[in-house]
Amino acid sequence: MKIMFCGASSGVTGSCHLLTTNEHKILLDCGQFQGGKAQEAMNWDPFPFEPSEVECVVLSHAHIDHCGRLPLLVKRGFTGSIYCTDATADLLKVMLEDSAHIHEKDAEWKSKRNARAGKPPVEPLYTAADAQAALRLVKPALYDQMINLNQDMRIVFNDAGHILGSAITEIWVTEGDQESKVVFSGDLGMLDRPILRDPTIIKKADCVIMETTYGNRNHTDNAMDVKKLIEIIVKTARRGGTTVIPSFAVGRTQELIYELNKYYEGNGEYSKDLENLPVYIDSPMATTATEVFRRNASVFDETTKDYILKGDDPLDFKNLRFTRSTQESQALNFDNSPKVIISASGMCEAGRIRHHLKHNLWDSRNSVVFVGYQAVGSLGRMLVEGKKNVTLFGEEICVSAEIYNLEGFSAHADQNGLFSWVAGFQEKKPKQVFLVHGEKESKEDFAALISEKLGYDAVVVSGNSEYEISISDVNIINREEAVRRGVEDEDLQKVRNQVSRVHNELENILYNTNLAISGNIPNDKLIEINNIVQELNKAALNLGSVVTGDGFENREEA
Repeated sequence: MKIMFCGASSGVTGSCHLLTTNEHKILLDCGQFQGGKAQEAMNWDPFPFEPSEVECVVLSHAHIDHCGRLPLLVKRGFTGSIYCTDATADLLKVMLEDSAHIHEKDAEWKSKRNARAGKPPVEPLYTAADAQAALRLVKPALYDQMINLNQDMRIVFNDAGHILGSAITEIWVTEGDQESKVVFSGDLGMLDRPILRDPTIIKKADCVIMETTYGNRNHTDNAMDVKKLIEIIVKTARRGGTTVIPSFAVGRTQELIYELNKYYEGNGEYSKDLENLPVYIDSPMATTATEVFRRNASVFDETTKDYILKGDDPLDFKNLRFTRSTQESQALNFDNSPKVIISASGMCEAGRIRHHLKHNLWDSRNSVVFVGYQAVGSLGRMLVEGKKNVTLFGEEICVSAEIYNLEGFSAHADQNGLFSWVAGFQEKKPKQVFLVHGEKESKEDFAALISEKLGYDAVVVSGNSEYEISISDVNIINREEAVRRGVEDEDLQKVRNQVSRVHNELENILYNTNLAISGNIPNDKLIEINNIVQELNKAALNLGSVVTGDGFENREEA
């Protein structure tokens, strides 16, 4: 078995990894490169493999740097299935349609410029039709369901806690009479964050591919940064200014809404300052993504589920306003009253945020607060690093607003979180660990850390490189014996744990199901029962609440 790293190998964007056996080729992610012009130009390069030969794509989550080239893959010949969690599938529609629109508009603008210079028109990287073609190939699944990709490969998605629907993928690969297990971390989330559950700890692997975005540093405490954000907002409003927050439309924006909800709905020390201070979510994609979050409450953490079942909407508060139209967005920059504007994109490379920065960066009364990772070459990175003059829409803008960088809001696990996750392989430690999705120093520092503490000789991946995945010393499978004895205790326990989580409304059904799970049950039957349990688990929350476009209503009241 071989793995070729085709993206997120020398940086943090463009996640794309090709897993090859003698019989099969599958792709882990197919993301877009983001950042400066050099990174963006990489999106036009040919794939280092033939798209038509790839059987399927296993997608970790819906951020553009992980899914953004799926339409291009289809455009260049891919016709297989795209597997992801059902929540990711919902978000994928939002993300790919928006991305295609941006590419089409960007090509239209460049073509007009070229026409004036007597040059040929520019084709978009892909179109809305390409995005729709990719979406038709999507096959959603639930967490913990076993999916057979082909006769030799099966996968299970586990919660990664990064954004809604994000997954750590377990991949079992059979070659001849040997089976090996590859674990792909995707992007890992922080522990104890609002809305989402913590990343799943995996106990066994032969090979691990993991991200290292923050492999060499730790975040400040999230609670401290939430309080700091409120202090910045209040201080800015008191001097008559606007707080502009560049935010990723999916994940970060919803977390900000959740955290602001506590202060706007509470009676704390800043309640009077916030009483009449509006918060605008100025991103059609973020607005739609928030609606998707509401429809997928079954994967929220228990605290957030409790809010919902009590009839509260944690993704709404009295001063929160969503703007969809261009006219509404433009009006914000001609309104001089204090306010908060949360707008995409998070790295300030596209979208409405660039207009808000143009109108607000020059004014010392205003503040700009970054709440996520800023890639090398991006406008956001330049501002965080203290650049005093930037160019927006051909106009030079002096940076006089206060600039803040609150890394405690990051959806990526920091060094401690990454270490905690990779240290979880206790029952069967991986023989190979590949570090991707990080800048060079981050990967090297993390490799040194896990070498010292865990004894792993990790590979710091760089460029489009290919490696042989060693399966020596992997247990040889006797298939008849495996079927006879069923699955391992760990897998059996995972199913039982899932049964226990389902709500009381399904108690009788699940009790009978749990009784049916015995140590002697065949593997295929256990998988079937487990998949049924996951379907029931997703539906369970809806027995206690109805999710509507305006929020959550208690079913009994409805």
